[in-house]
Amino acid sequence: MNVKFNTRDPVYVQVIRLFKEKIARGYFEPGQEIPSRRELANQLKINPNTVQRAYKEMGEQGLIFTEGNMPSRITKDEVVLNRVREELIVEAVDNFIGSIKTINVPLSEVLEIVKKKYDTENAEGEGSE
Repeated sequence: MNVKFNTRDPVYVQVIRLFKEKIARGYFEPGQEIPSRRELANQLKINPNTVQRAYKEMGEQGLIFTEGNMPSRITKDEVVLNRVREELIVEAVDNFIGSIKTINVPLSEVLEIVKKKYDTENAEGEGSE
């Protein structure tokens, strides 16, 4: 796993974000076993304590669960999974709105451009499969 961490945010927060993105993209499926703390630390080349902190936080958020001595797994809770997806969408929309507002473009024009671009991207994506 090749991940570049930024220097702005704590690494454990970036690990949580990585998991949320992988969940939203379907890379991690509900109930799927995830790497052990030590395994992930080796893969990401970070301190195992950092991974431990990320896993603890993800457990508190309901993203992962651990039963007994079994490996940790991605939640099967649809509400949590939908919340993760929505959180990422809202974050992307907030960033977009923040950057587009400075141009002072009417919302209808922005939406039209976004729809065209989205449709074009989807059409190109379907043709490459």
